[in-house]
Amino acid sequence: MLEAVLTSEAPAPIGPYNQAIRAGGFLFCSGQIPLDPATGEIVAGDVAAQTRQVMKNVEAVLRAAGASFAEVVKTTIFLTDMNDFAQVNAIYGQAFGDTPPARSTVAVAALPRGSRVEIEVVALLD
Repeated sequence: MLEAVLTSEAPAPIGPYNQAIRAGGFLFCSGQIPLDPATGEIVAGDVAAQTRQVMKNVEAVLRAAGASFAEVVKTTIFLTDMNDFAQVNAIYGQAFGDTPPARSTVAVAALPRGSRVEIEVVALLD
């Protein structure tokens, strides 16, 4: 059985998708870009500011499903510029403890709304 997870603490979906889907003991979170949930606009600032907002958005979706970064088993980071990797990696790494999840990082030509970073996660639910 599939169950949609939605929270007002993260940006509302801007297309035909949910913020996350609970399925078979896992939570599959849609990619988050640096939208401020209150305004629906990309946060101002550099890639570090964008990454901080992305991580807040991811955390809000996880929390809405009763999970946290501790249950994340796999992430994918999408970057429009691999030169941003070190900054993104430093902020991303702060969210995870001694056992960070498996991860892929992919360079892409463009992301929605002109974002420089997007992150999606999969978490194991109890």
